[in-house]
Amino acid sequence: MRRLRYRKSEGGKRLGAGRHAAKAERVTMPVTKGDIVRVMRGEDKGKEGKILRVFPKTGRVTVEGVNMVKRHRKARRAEETSGIMDMPAPVHHSNVMLLDPKDDRPTRVRHQIDDDGTKERISVKSGQAIPRKR
Repeated sequence: MRRLRYRKSEGGKRLGAGRHAAKAERVTMPVTKGDIVRVMRGEDKGKEGKILRVFPKTGRVTVEGVNMVKRHRKARRAEETSGIMDMPAPVHHSNVMLLDPKDDRPTRVRHQIDDDGTKERISVKSGQAIPRKR
């Protein structure tokens, strides 16, 4: 009797390989939730805001008051109201820059490992540490 073989699975099941590997990859970003950033490109260039949400799979961030879109929202409970609401849409992380804690100007970020082994973000412009907000 002939044994069934499938071409797609012939190489064996490898973890992280195949067509779903690209979807599972995460984009490393210099910004995290709670950081204050300035928009450097696009329609909202020059606006500042706090990062509300980070999407590591797509490399996008949602910034408070930036890239506002209108959404039609239905009331889910009796006390809620339906209507058209403004809400921020995600922008790509390459279009925003972290603000320097010293003089509130946009800066790039480098990383430094302290003596106790913790990784710290350092502002390239001033050399000061940028605290992580939680």
